[in-house]
Amino acid sequence: MAKVAFLGLGVMGYPMAGHLAARGHEVTVYNRTKAKAEAWVAEHGGSLAETPRAAAEGAEFVMACVGNDDDLRSVCLGDDGAFAGMAAGSVFVDHTTVSARVTRELCKIAAERGVAFVDAPVSGGQAGAENGQLVVMCGGDAEAYARAEPIIACYAKLCRRLGESGAGQLTKMVNQICIAGLVQALSEGLHFAEKAGLDGRQVVEVIQGGAAGSWQMSNRYETMLDGKFDFGFAVNWMRKDLGICLEAADENGASLPVTALVDQFYKDVQNLGGGRWDTSSLIHRLRVLDPR
Repeated sequence: MAKVAFLGLGVMGYPMAGHLAARGHEVTVYNRTKAKAEAWVAEHGGSLAETPRAAAEGAEFVMACVGNDDDLRSVCLGDDGAFAGMAAGSVFVDHTTVSARVTRELCKIAAERGVAFVDAPVSGGQAGAENGQLVVMCGGDAEAYARAEPIIACYAKLCRRLGESGAGQLTKMVNQICIAGLVQALSEGLHFAEKAGLDGRQVVEVIQGGAAGSWQMSNRYETMLDGKFDFGFAVNWMRKDLGICLEAADENGASLPVTALVDQFYKDVQNLGGGRWDTSSLIHRLRVLDPR
């Protein structure tokens, strides 16, 4: 069993850290809002730390799942940052979805301290985190990844290294690009079915077993038809992720016209008050903006 620190106890990090404790690892947690860390310790045991540095001291692995590039820098750098407390030979594993640029920046700083850095964004949402069924896309040194993989396996159904530093984040961008187009297409299909006077549930029961089927269709069509969106991966976070994708595309020359369009559709959802709704709320935009 390993000594592990976990930084960030949001809807993803809280259950992920819980799986580590359930597997017998010695877990110290840090969260910006201390009450969340106190609740986690009360539920899972382990201990809490007042700063990322304190959490990281003596840890073989430091896992992070925070909000964005700036949040990640804040828990890594500075006198109270995790890097200041990590010993040479330890491994930092970042599960946050951030830019490949900040990943490579922090990987370089970590290496100067003798610390390995693995970028390891996840897919599977809150349910995947709670059930230990996440898909984890990794980049970084092969030896460091091999050491971290058994720890990540506590909450993953699939974990794979895609290349050097930044490869995990770039793969997560591909994931989000694909999801954006799928959700918009599904929204349009269900919206069309409604306008055509079809029973949306019967339609999906027929088509989901064919070429049109997808995870989004199987897991979201009923709540989309019912107009229920108070769960899942928030629109605000999806816009953050799509912004990262579009910025990276500007750098590498990729053409992402559908992604750029869907990003603006999500902006419409935000303006309709749905920033915290699930990403499947794109169908609500169609209903509101085309109420005929």
